Amino acid sequence: MSESIEARSQFVLLRQKKSVTQKAVAEALEVSEHTVWAWEKGRQIPRLTIPQAKALCRLFGVGIEELPDNFGPS
Repeated sequence: MSESIEARSQFVLLRQKKSVTQKAVAEALEVSEHTVWAWEKGRQIPRLTIPQAKALCRLFGVGIEELPDNFGPS
């Protein structure tokens, strides 16, 4: 499994484990639902700002180290 596929899978699993919808992620990060879908399908690489990374951590109730590497701040 390639690193990007593994990171996408980890993100989807984390989102589902926390019962968070794509819509909730989109709203918390102030991006479109299509953008979240594209991240999960590997069509776009997430380029989160530090405030977005913090918002994602709060939404999932996790520390930054628990996010897949490509979902941290760029």
